[in-house]
Amino acid sequence: MKLGVVWFKRDLRVFDHAPLVEAVRHREVLPLYVYEPELIRAPDYSVQHLNFVNECLTDLDQALSARGSPLVVQFGEITHVLKRVLDTYGPFALYSHEETGNAISYARDKRVAEWCRVHGIAWQEFPSNGVVRRLASRDDWAAIWMERMRQPALAAPDFIGAPKTPLLPAGLLRPSSLGMQGTDKPLRQPGGRKLASQQVRQFFSKHLHEYRYAMSSPLTAADACSRLSPHLAYGVLSIRELMHKVWKTRSEFLAMPEPVRPKDALAGLKSFESRLHWHCHFIQKLESEPEIEECNVHRGFDGLREPHFNREHFERWCAGETGFPLIDACMKMLAQTGWINFRMRALLVSFSSYQLWNHWREPALHLAREFLDYEPGIHYPQIQMQSGVTGINTLRIYNPVKQAQDQDPEGVFVKRWVPALQNVPVAYIFEPWTMPEGLQQSTGVLLGEHYPMPIVDHLEAARHARDTLWGMRKDPSVRAEAKQVFNKHGSRNPLREGRPRKTASTKKHVVASNDLLSEVIAATEARTSDTDIDTSTDTGSSNSNNNSNNNSEIRTETRTDIISEIGNDISDDSGNTRTPRKRSRAKAPASPSAVPGTAPASPPSATPTSDSTSAPKPTPPAPPAPDTPPPQLSLGFD
Repeated sequence: MKLGVVWFKRDLRVFDHAPLVEAVRHREVLPLYVYEPELIRAPDYSVQHLNFVNECLTDLDQALSARGSPLVVQFGEITHVLKRVLDTYGPFALYSHEETGNAISYARDKRVAEWCRVHGIAWQEFPSNGVVRRLASRDDWAAIWMERMRQPALAAPDFIGAPKTPLLPAGLLRPSSLGMQGTDKPLRQPGGRKLASQQVRQFFSKHLHEYRYAMSSPLTAADACSRLSPHLAYGVLSIRELMHKVWKTRSEFLAMPEPVRPKDALAGLKSFESRLHWHCHFIQKLESEPEIEECNVHRGFDGLREPHFNREHFERWCAGETGFPLIDACMKMLAQTGWINFRMRALLVSFSSYQLWNHWREPALHLAREFLDYEPGIHYPQIQMQSGVTGINTLRIYNPVKQAQDQDPEGVFVKRWVPALQNVPVAYIFEPWTMPEGLQQSTGVLLGEHYPMPIVDHLEAARHARDTLWGMRKDPSVRAEAKQVFNKHGSRNPLREGRPRKTASTKKHVVASNDLLSEVIAATEARTSDTDIDTSTDTGSSNSNNNSNNNSEIRTETRTDIISEIGNDISDDSGNTRTPRKRSRAKAPASPSAVPGTAPASPPSATPTSDSTSAPKPTPPAPPAPDTPPPQLSLGFD
């Protein structure tokens, strides 16, 4: 068969691209991207996403054209486009990465698999980053992730043969041509491999030293954070490329005499490496349980907030008109830039869920449209975690006033994005409703006219949320299901930040895990008091988001930074849920030998285990020693 078709989706690059490497074995290669109407009309898609994708496609086309076969862009339902390819060229082989997307892309992939079966088309999918399809046990995941990361990143092909017959019509389409409503965000990040590579170089050379300590405040995070999340969300960069960059950079730092080594750079590097690991950890949750896009991870929380959804509160939250300055400033920034740092994202979701007591599904869709770096697999598990409906995570009920005082002490950020408060003294900037009437007159800020009164009594609302949720979590049936949730999705304290951790791989550890989970929940419960509604105390360091039990085998997950830094972020009243993700597709290659740099779906020694009896599993491979990084290839940003 002379033609190989590479279907680009959320993997818009030529480096470290296994489907492309495999396809060039064919005499002719058709690189294909398809604007899919169903995805474009989806409630989690917006104009900024399409424009960012178009910028990435421009760079991708240039890279492919330079190698001999330009990108072909089509519009239509994917099986209809594939039928045009079949009619134009005859039989072909289809190559793509596995995708862990939303419900629409999941259903789409099942249709493609059936179409390929009916038409005799071989479709070969390749693993995407560290996400494992058909994962037998969460205990195996960390070892598979590390195995994949340690493989050399794939070089881009030198030459790609182009089909002699063009596939028409083709070309980039603007939002207006696709009937999309709304406008782009004026201050969003532009897309494309060139800018992504430039951002990598800038972050590693200029911001590692401040990364760990400056990521929490909205004043400093925009510069200190890597800002690579949108490039990862659309596959302009791969996780493996960045892991190799981390290892190489660490070796270079350690080779320097300590007096000339950049101060705090190693700490920043460790924090960044941790987030690369957590990126795939969260996407794995959606891969293993697609229903969590729409349903509570822990079904014991069904009905908790759904009947109480307050449309007015939701709309004021979306518009940044809650009467709480930091909340409103964050929403205003999002509306202009499509980005806000991790702590502020957690604050926004916490406020919507606890103080406004709104169910998470509609806020999640709004934020999906607002976040340029929207990654479904990170977005929905994180939203649910911040909403307190997973059953295994510490409740993080943020105090919007305290957070403002901690993260924006002079009100600089608030005044930048909420100019109506420009003349308000610092003493009142985070609680303007406490200003005396005379001061309101003299500053020209009349509460209820120039700036809204608070939408709720935030302390009283937070107490109600805390008491309600802790009351539910004490229920034996809720605790029992929380153990099941942990067994399926919980972190096993895998290898990260260069330090080996214990794993729940033996019978002893698995049996103990249930008791430890209960102990962690009880300990967290004891630490929560009436006078400390804001249970957050972290400072932005890589370890500070873990609770005091982080040295135990099992802990509640408390990451708040994944949806923004590495992207990245419901109970249906009808009772409808999605069919579990049991794929009928052709499996990826069984061994790395099929395509250099890929890993098997699971290690040869991995076998399914039960909760109470499990055979010892192999110890996960240690990460490369700092002075012996994995082999390096030039990826465009070294």
